[in-house]
Amino acid sequence: MAAQTQTPSAKAGRKAALVIAGTGVYWIVAILIGNSLELSQRTRGLLDLIALAGFVFAIVMIFNIWRARQTDER
Repeated sequence: MAAQTQTPSAKAGRKAALVIAGTGVYWIVAILIGNSLELSQRTRGLLDLIALAGFVFAIVMIFNIWRARQTDER
């Protein structure tokens, strides 16, 4: 494969996609582990809030990418 130079927005987009995918996998695994270990609802809620924080972080990353592209076009 030839080495391709990538723009900073492409790299940031790839990081955001990895955060979303990783958070989704984490959330599924947390649900499965919570069910198999019969964790309390309080613990399961905490695991859900951690996943929610990951998704919010990804949305903030995407918003920052969008803002950077808006300033580049002007």
